[in-house]
Amino acid sequence: MKIGLPKGLLFYYYYPLWRPLFEGLGMEVAVSRPTNARLIDSGVKVSVPEICVPIKAFSGHVIDLLKQGVDYCFIPRMVTIDRGNTFCPKFLGLPEMMEYTIPGLKGKLLSPVIKTNGEDMARLKGYKTIWEALGVSKRSFKSALKEANMVWQSFRSYCRAGYRLDQATELALGTKKESDFGKDAEYDVNIGVIGYVYNIYDSYISMDIINKLDTLGAGVRTFEMVDEDYINRKLDSLSKSLFWTFTNKLWGAADKYYKDDRIDGLIHVTAFNCGPDSMLGKVLELDSDKYGKPFMTIRVDEHTGGNHLETRIEAFVDMIRRKKTIFKGVDSL
Repeated sequence: MKIGLPKGLLFYYYYPLWRPLFEGLGMEVAVSRPTNARLIDSGVKVSVPEICVPIKAFSGHVIDLLKQGVDYCFIPRMVTIDRGNTFCPKFLGLPEMMEYTIPGLKGKLLSPVIKTNGEDMARLKGYKTIWEALGVSKRSFKSALKEANMVWQSFRSYCRAGYRLDQATELALGTKKESDFGKDAEYDVNIGVIGYVYNIYDSYISMDIINKLDTLGAGVRTFEMVDEDYINRKLDSLSKSLFWTFTNKLWGAADKYYKDDRIDGLIHVTAFNCGPDSMLGKVLELDSDKYGKPFMTIRVDEHTGGNHLETRIEAFVDMIRRKKTIFKGVDSL
């Protein structure tokens, strides 16, 4: 049986869990092709105009999988992994959004309901629809889920050790070794890039911002590298956090990077029409003044071109370098 994983939204965070899970059940796993203009265009045609570009791209990825002849598309209903917070409403209704807008998807959905009180995804509750649809026993599914969760926990450990999400994925899945990456490279400028995984690690949507920063000789730190305990302590110290799980993760990570003397500035990558980010972006802007660190917002949609991004990040990095050079000169007097 062929299970399709759309390469969009939280795929980038949970791929090291979903792939070994289905392979452990003896299934063939198909991944949609990387985002490109044609794929987004196919998603735009079945999406309402007001929706954000990551959802439009996700629709394109589902269409691509149907063209590959998958038996099922895996589109979980992400409700909560943190008591008191929930996912963006678009994630709550994602299975129906896809089912009723994409021709040919009905009857080919695997949509478990993910509700946990933490990031441990190995709890069986909510997965029953999967083992029933695939015709596997509860015992076999429980065993495969346990093994897959071990791979995912390894992935999270690599993230916290400072590996980028794409690097941590390859390390956890065993396709690369630590020696293949120059994690300990020294940079004269280090940037905290704050944004949801699908806005940063989808190189088409983000216009390849991480590699562009790397080309400019700037180190990059992202939210998944921050320890969960730090983020939770930050949120516990607030009289009221934001409502959305991953938005709170970004806020906690940004707080860490604002307070870290090794981080020289922050860039917030956000999608046009993102409701949660409209609140987070303002908070990050105010915190920039509070901590006296350079801050810039990069807003993307399906019409965004790469030239303006390149110019802006070049100017941002150059400004930070000049500032550091000036202060270094003053300190030496």
